[in-house]
Amino acid sequence: MPTLIGMADRSYQPTLSQLRAFVAVAEYRHFGTAAVQLSVSQPTLSQSLATLENGLGVQLIERSTRRVLVTTAGERLLGQAKFILDAAVCFVATAAGAGDQLAGLLRIGLIPTVAPYVLPALLSELRKEMPALEPQIIEDQTVRLLESLRAGAIDVAVLALPSEAPGLIEVSVYKEDFVVVLPRHHALAGRDDLALDVLGELPLLLLDEGHCLRDQTLDLCRSGEAHPLSGDTRATSLATVVQCVAGGLGVTLVPDSAVGVETRRGDLSTARFAEPAPGRTIGLVFRASSGRAEGYRQLASLLRSAAPAGVVAVEG
Repeated sequence: MPTLIGMADRSYQPTLSQLRAFVAVAEYRHFGTAAVQLSVSQPTLSQSLATLENGLGVQLIERSTRRVLVTTAGERLLGQAKFILDAAVCFVATAAGAGDQLAGLLRIGLIPTVAPYVLPALLSELRKEMPALEPQIIEDQTVRLLESLRAGAIDVAVLALPSEAPGLIEVSVYKEDFVVVLPRHHALAGRDDLALDVLGELPLLLLDEGHCLRDQTLDLCRSGEAHPLSGDTRATSLATVVQCVAGGLGVTLVPDSAVGVETRRGDLSTARFAEPAPGRTIGLVFRASSGRAEGYRQLASLLRSAAPAGVVAVEG
């Protein structure tokens, strides 16, 4: 596509769908992925972006057969496009009478090691405290949730902090320890004084690559100068990993919030680390430009009250 120079039409006004197309392509650098995230066809996405560029008289995205790049003009306009989309969300919420509350569609992303353990109580709290809210749940790994958040494909994300992502606000919700899950008759069963270096002596089963719990476990092993003995077992959920433990394939680490659910099946036991025990902080993350900070903090408060047993609520 040739570079466009100058405004094609001074009266041109972009639509929100055109701006969403631009932001999604700029964030994902891939037309197919952006189309999926916006739930539109790829031709529709391409047409929206082309209409926007023609109307502005500016090339925003550089296309080739191998890659998608944001032009200099696109980079300059990207922040304003995101601001406009966030302002539109606030406008609709206010018009619906939301005020400092949340109403209408809210797309909530959660990581897989949180979603199964907080959703039942959280959704119940939302029905009771925010009846005008229409939650849409998206479960995914941290990296993809952050990409979706920056692209405007989701509104908030619940994940392990810190996210270390620019332009986002983080609200701490709760802290929890990591617990070793092992076969019931294991020599360490019932212990509450484990040192980190014990991880190097155990056949440690890990979640598949991309899960933040896997990375956190490996970081713990390194800090305790341990080298996990994990073999080729790969799993995408805590439930599968724990069942592998019950089947005698090794041991694993799970967050305290998951212990009650995951260990009630199978011949399993637990062991805990000596204080201060390693763990993680779970929080709510949203765009700083969203203009809905007060409503999202209310959501964090509901999430805090719905937190599973075994965690410690913290104020963000």
